[in-house]
Amino acid sequence: MIRMTNIEKEYLTGAMAFKALKGVDLNIKKGEYVSIVGPSGSGKSTMMNIIGCLDIQTAGDFYLDGEEIATLSSNQLADIRNQKIGFVFQAFNLLPYATAFENVEVPMLFAKTNGKQRKKRIIELLNRVGLGEKINNKPTEMSGGEMQRVAIARALANDPEIILADEPTGNLDSASGEAIVKIFDELHQMGKTVVMITHDMSLADKTDRIIRLKDGMLERTSAVA
Repeated sequence: MIRMTNIEKEYLTGAMAFKALKGVDLNIKKGEYVSIVGPSGSGKSTMMNIIGCLDIQTAGDFYLDGEEIATLSSNQLADIRNQKIGFVFQAFNLLPYATAFENVEVPMLFAKTNGKQRKKRIIELLNRVGLGEKINNKPTEMSGGEMQRVAIARALANDPEIILADEPTGNLDSASGEAIVKIFDELHQMGKTVVMITHDMSLADKTDRIIRLKDGMLERTSAVA
């Protein structure tokens, strides 16, 4: 599903160049549940942006589901982000004045999904994450855990093959975090490929494989016992 060979990413700041990734090789199979961990500045966010087709590597090869990402147009990349990847962020990134229904609807509008199908799918997803009774609530009327569940429902709107989660429990209390982790476990059991960026080793230990980054390089990858 995800194949990276000798991936490098360099950023220019004025006359200075900073290499965030330094020759990373990584394969993630379809249906895997993996975590990417590492200290601040290790390259986790850069890796997430490349996997999520939000950024393009400076050097190396990246294939997503058999497609060479660097050769695609901006419109093709947008389609991949909309159809193949569901994003879940630490800060939720919900529209503050839109209801739970409307927030989940956004990616389906971009996909031009039929209105009747949209409504059915949104209700189904909000019920799946335990928010059927909050369908008309706005983020300001929800707890952090509820907002993250709306974000997960939104990520699933177009039934993507990959769920890419960036510190999904970082802004949550332990009880809410455990509920979110349970949802990710269920998504993995459904056959989704789940890639989680985290600094929380207790969360990483719940995945099938831990990928460790340090100073922009792959330190090691290990299966979880």
